[in-house]
Amino acid sequence: VQLQASGGGLVQAGASLRLSCAASGRTFSSYTMGWFRQAPGKERESVGAISWGGSRTDYADSVRGRFTISRDNAKNTASLQMNSLTPEDTAVYYCAASRRWSYREDDYNYWGQGTQVTVSS
Repeated sequence: VQLQASGGGLVQAGASLRLSCAASGRTFSSYTMGWFRQAPGKERESVGAISWGGSRTDYADSVRGRFTISRDNAKNTASLQMNSLTPEDTAVYYCAASRRWSYREDDYNYWGQGTQVTVSS
């Protein structure tokens, strides 16, 4: 599976942004899709994940209630809707695919190239 994330940009605090992850390959629907982010000077962290069928989602405490992950298996895409953004959300965001339900980076076999999100105060 090859992944390509897009949709990042510079926004003001309180704004919304939607990231997309386009996947190639016929087995997209069999993967858990995760979103991760890495802020300057910090380790990469999990933002959340969505199960292969889309029935299960979970989020990091820092984004729960503000971010929503969705997927469209017919279009081989996953999305991360981000609302009420704060400067603390500034990071490079990555989408990734895993054969298992997991938040651990090590369980994700395929990664997109990352897209920069910058939130100004």
